[in-house]
Amino acid sequence: MVSRYAVVVTPGLDMTDPEPVNRKDMKVLALGLTDASQGFPALPYVADEVQDIHQMLGGHVLLNKNFELPEVRQMLNDHVFSMVHIASHGHFDSDKSSSFILTFDNKLTLQQLDQCLGIFRFRSMPLDLLTLSACETAAGDDRAALGMAGIAVKAGARCALASLWTINDRASAMLVVEFYRQLLNPSASRAQALQSAQVKLLNDPRYHHPVFWSPFLLINNWL
Repeated sequence: MVSRYAVVVTPGLDMTDPEPVNRKDMKVLALGLTDASQGFPALPYVADEVQDIHQMLGGHVLLNKNFELPEVRQMLNDHVFSMVHIASHGHFDSDKSSSFILTFDNKLTLQQLDQCLGIFRFRSMPLDLLTLSACETAAGDDRAALGMAGIAVKAGARCALASLWTINDRASAMLVVEFYRQLLNPSASRAQALQSAQVKLLNDPRYHHPVFWSPFLLINNWL
């Protein structure tokens, strides 16, 4: 299916802001955690992932000890970004207080994520894309079927990219970097960029199995 179709999921067409990617003014904030922290294992390929995205698109990077909630809030307040990329561990379940994205010294809760992204509601340039390159960030239940990524869309992000289950660190890094590379192509939509990235892994003998490329879900805006 992914070889033939570009797939996107939306929580409701009334929530969709059908605007293409703003390639003329792409400003990226990349956040990442590579070190083992708070009982979670290290994510060694996150460093390469964040660095590759930074080299490709520029912007700002907060990695490891710089990836803390006060620094994230300050960066979002002081700068205008069109894309926010978060590469870390994440978890979502029916108890909202137990749902989080791991930062260097704490956990970014759903409420804090909403507050951080809420600033974009009052700006002329909304958040084009939020990428949650982490474990289980799109997984949800009947209370919030699209998990943290769905919350991000409700908070004002035009589009979110996230994973449905625990993913391979190296495969995840390869896929999301290729996704951004495809986004630079003016003829590629967000959905087509993800499709191309998934097909690239699908055609790689090391990552042919769906467990590597199928967890990623594009939510809301397909243009």
